[in-house]
Amino acid sequence: MKLADVAVGIVMILAGMSNKAFAEDRNYGRNLAAACASCHGTNGRSAGLIGDLAGVPKDRIVQQMKDFKAGIRPATVMQQLAKGYSEAQVEAIASYFSTQK
Repeated sequence: MKLADVAVGIVMILAGMSNKAFAEDRNYGRNLAAACASCHGTNGRSAGLIGDLAGVPKDRIVQQMKDFKAGIRPATVMQQLAKGYSEAQVEAIASYFSTQK
């Protein structure tokens, strides 16, 4: 199984879970962001060719995810992955990554 297939599967599982189930979880953004680690590294610090997400401003991450979702920003798998997240989930993920050093 390819790494991209695993990442898509994780995103689909997380996207299918109720936002309400996580609404009171203070680790909600971190938990969602864990699906990004396979490409973007633990806590958004990449060790490879994929860019870091740690410390990137929240608004920039949100906009990039919107662009992936709309097909405006070219990508290999991010266009499909972005479609699996609600706006609230993207906000939570972006908040988490923006606070990482």
